[in-house]
Amino acid sequence: MKPVSPEILALAGLWTLLLDAILAGLLLLILIDRIAPPQDLPWKPFSLNQPIGLATAGKLSRIASNPAACRAALRDGGLTVVDQPVKDDGFCSTRDTVRASGKLSPAAPVMTCPMALRYALWERQVVAPAARERLGQAVVRVDHLGTYACRTIYGRPGERPSEHARANALDIAGFRLADGGRITVARDFRRETDEGRFVRAVRDGACRVFGVVLSPDYNAAHADHLHLNPARYSLCR
Repeated sequence: MKPVSPEILALAGLWTLLLDAILAGLLLLILIDRIAPPQDLPWKPFSLNQPIGLATAGKLSRIASNPAACRAALRDGGLTVVDQPVKDDGFCSTRDTVRASGKLSPAAPVMTCPMALRYALWERQVVAPAARERLGQAVVRVDHLGTYACRTIYGRPGERPSEHARANALDIAGFRLADGGRITVARDFRRETDEGRFVRAVRDGACRVFGVVLSPDYNAAHADHLHLNPARYSLCR
């Protein structure tokens, strides 16, 4: 038998190491798939009932680009979703908008489906647990100041269109509690009370869900509300 050259032996050893590494990687992937929370794995389906995890932001971005998937995610979460007619008025539009059930008051405002999905996630996975932990009770209503408004930023002529001009933003004014109490951004945001810490906690939690979150810490125009919108850039104050 012809002796095997050192080069072939070295190549065979390299292939063996490579196959061992691939096998180890596959076993590790299987283990991660079985034990890691689904919200941390990008290949697992999104659910409104999952806490916010490592892969949530990427899943939201993918769903936002697919109107059918967005509506399916809302309905799978147990929400009633009603599509809204498209209205175009100059730079203003209500494209890809829905009315979705939830705790908002006034109820079911018109907003883009991606905005509705992010709001529903924030309501369930940020507001609800923060209320239990900091207030010892549930939030039964979330008061808002509106979603759609055909205007520029701050309503100033010549400014760029506001996200409200596309029903792609929501202004949160306060929260109503199970015991009948009410928390407002205007009154409670800066207080060193359980209510104040709750408002600041849900503001901070919103920054994990929305691209832009503006609060009284941003400027005087936001002294009485939290502005939320799913922008592609990040601004949290």
